[in-house]
Amino acid sequence: MKRILLGMLTPSSNTALEPITQAMVAGLPEVSAHFSRFKVTEIALSDSALAQFDDSEILRAAELLAHAKVDVIGWNGTSSGWLGFDRDVRLCERITAATGIAATTSMLALNEILQKTGVTRLGFVTPYRDDVQAKILENYGKLGIGSAGERHLRLQDNFSFAEVTPEQIEEMTLAVARDQPQAIAIICTNLRAAPLVEKLERATGVPVYDTIATVVWKSLILAGADPRRVTGRGALFQRVT
Repeated sequence: MKRILLGMLTPSSNTALEPITQAMVAGLPEVSAHFSRFKVTEIALSDSALAQFDDSEILRAAELLAHAKVDVIGWNGTSSGWLGFDRDVRLCERITAATGIAATTSMLALNEILQKTGVTRLGFVTPYRDDVQAKILENYGKLGIGSAGERHLRLQDNFSFAEVTPEQIEEMTLAVARDQPQAIAIICTNLRAAPLVEKLERATGVPVYDTIATVVWKSLILAGADPRRVTGRGALFQRVT
């Protein structure tokens, strides 16, 4: 059986996405995930915080993944949610031009899923600041996707996002569900939300799309693996093709 190698670009202060990603693909014996980091320590709209997402830093990390001959490179991050989705489109183009490897991102994968499933009323759960959350809602509005409920924690330190408890994530998601969205997006790849998705979907009755899961879903497709083989991770892997 041919090995399938998934390359993931990882914020340096993230402690959630690596173990969660590994757990998601654990049932696919030919699939392994490999990670390259670059500096990200805070999420804000200041010049210094935005400079962390300069393409040149991300490209250097992508080139290191290319040394491992990965089948796909995923930016396991959500920065285009507030910077603008065109940033991720350009980043993927630059990664592929530099490495010859197909590329995707958490947010582009999420947007593809929302398009495929016809979502126009989305619930939002994030740990971010007020101004970052407002930019995310604004950018989705430009796509014709309105906010149907939102909760955020006003945190800025990227490491702190992984300290958010499962109980907090559940509380926020259930609160958002009361506004009856067509789906709920949990946006942040340093939240430990993905293991809760099936439980949250049962409780809310709507699909829950976590941004660690979305990039794994799209990466598997680009690498030629069937995402439906990922079980116990919610409606995304079983129903969206």
